[in-house]
Order: sequence, then C-alpha cells, then structure tokens
Amino acid sequence: MASVNVIEEAAKALDVAMAVADPATWTIEFENAKFFQWFPPDADDVGDARKRLPGLPLERAESRLGQGRSFAYEAEIKSGARTLTISISLKTVEVAGAPKLVIEGSNISKQKEAEYMLDSYSRLAEKNARELQREKERAEKLLLNIMPRVIYEELKDFGTTTPQRFDNTTVLMTDFVGFTEMAISQDPGAVVTELNDIFSAFDRVVELFGCERIKTIGDSYVAVSGLPEPTPDHAINIAKVALRFKRYLERRNSAHPTKWYCRIGVATGPLIGSIVGIQKYVYDIFGPAVNLAARLEALSESMQITMDAQTRELIESDFVAASRGTAELKGFGEREIFTLVSERPSGR
Repeated sequence: MASVNVIEEAAKALDVAMAVADPATWTIEFENAKFFQWFPPDADDVGDARKRLPGLPLERAESRLGQGRSFAYEAEIKSGARTLTISISLKTVEVAGAPKLVIEGSNISKQKEAEYMLDSYSRLAEKNARELQREKERAEKLLLNIMPRVIYEELKDFGTTTPQRFDNTTVLMTDFVGFTEMAISQDPGAVVTELNDIFSAFDRVVELFGCERIKTIGDSYVAVSGLPEPTPDHAINIAKVALRFKRYLERRNSAHPTKWYCRIGVATGPLIGSIVGIQKYVYDIFGPAVNLAARLEALSESMQITMDAQTRELIESDFVAASRGTAELKGFGEREIFTLVSERPSGR
C-alpha cells in the first residue's frame, strides 16, 4: 500500500497529465493535478473520463483498447489565454491484478509550433523556388527572343560568348513602304498592333524554315539562315521565307482595310555574329552580307524581293528569278541584281 501511495505522489508531481480509470465504465479513480487542470470536470460529470477528454473519438478508442492495443490522439485545450496542443494516450494495464485504463496527456505545443514553422518555411521555400523558376523561364524566353539558343546556352554556361565568323549565310532584310507617314497619320496603338501581328506571322515563317530572326528595328525585320548552325540550304531557306512574307502580306491586304507593302533585300556572304552590350544584351550580325542585304532592300520596289547574283546562283535550280541589270551599290561597286519571282513547280 505504501508503494502505491508513493506512485500516486510521484504522479501528482509530474508535468504531464495522468489519470487511472476503470476500463469498463471509464470512471476516474485517480488523477494528478495536471490532468485536473487540463481536463476539468463539469459539475454533473466529475468522474467520467469520456466526458472529460476533449474530442475523444470514443468508438475508435474502445475498438483499439478492446484489441489490447493502445490508442493516441491529439486535442486542443484552452489554458488561460493560450491554446495548447495535447497528445493524449490511452492503454490498459494490470495494476494489483486488476485491469486499469491509464490515460496520459503531454503538452506538445512547442513541438507543434516548431513543426508549423518548419512547414511554413518549407512552403515559403517552395514558393520562392517556384517563383525563381518562373523568373528564370521568363528571362530565358526574353533572351531567346534576341539570340539563338546555342548562343544563349554559351552565355548561360560561361557568362560570355565568343564572336563567330560564318562564311556561308544568307540575310533577309525587309521594311514597309510609307510606314513613317502611316505612323504619323494613323492611331499609333492600331499601327503598332498591326505591326506586331505581322512580325509575329513573320516569326512563325522564319522558324518553319529553320532560320533565325535577328532583330526588328522600327518597321525593319532582319533574319538569317546559316547560323548558328551551318546549313548548305541557307539561300534556299531565306528565299522560301521571303516569298512567304510576300504571300502573307498579299492575303492580309485583301482582307484588311489598312494595306502593308514591303520591300525585301536578300544577300549571301560571310558575316560575324556576336553578343553586343554588357548590361543590356543583344545579339547582332555584322559584315558584307548584312550591308549588301540593306542596299538591296533599299533598291526594291513595293512588294518586290531583290537579291544579289550569289544568292541567285545558289537557288536558280529551284526558283524563278528575273534580272534587273546592274546597279551601283555603296561599298560594293557595280553589281548585277535580280528579282526573286517564285518557286519552280518542280523545286524543293
């Protein structure tokens, strides 16, 4: 008997809640101060543990205990102004030859707070990681709009790029007849919207034939084939692009009140491709082919594609071209120039 009293006195001093009850009736036979504090009785139900334990899933608890197993759950209680999370465990044990239901309650509020903080930090870290990934994808998309992918990959991996010479390329340059007057006389928002629609269509055509759109400056559009990956069909690819630009505008003009008429220059030759700028990157091309395409574009009539003799030589078996005689080109002297008319019916 003395040992039982010692155990009871020790239980009363514990910082955990403890009670012993009859497993058949759940009548509490002993409880320590912490149990009474956390699970105070109602006036009518002083001794029934089932009514003292908050949120007790009774059916599940009785099923577990009936199988000789322990049962545990968590409940929240009010302790003054604070809300505590209590872990409550129940198990049946033999005490002095008789079965007793032992109920224990531990304050796990700090553990729960730590878990909540850890979970919050984890969710925040995941959110930041997702936002960082979105920003990375957005930045990648923007950079891929101004440079070829292989150049972007080099810039990403090494932080810099090396200017490259490409000996076999064909460059296309186009602008629109009367664009300056159109921009002044018409609603600027409408003009820019239409120009954006046209350039978006041009982008799809350029991508379709494996070319690279280098840049747009105002109403000028510049594309090239033969870089960053060399291709023997660079002139053919650009010729197909040029004819489809013209065809697209013809169809568009037949269905829209505002008419857009382009001039296109096409030239073949060497050039250099390089990233320009430190804070604001742009990929640009320089060299004879670029300059010659600009000169030929300036010589073109409305809805005309003008090309040099080298381009015509590379595509003559697949395309119909008409000679325009010779022209004096600044920086190039007198050159024979041609109009690209169409693809041959038997062409590629």
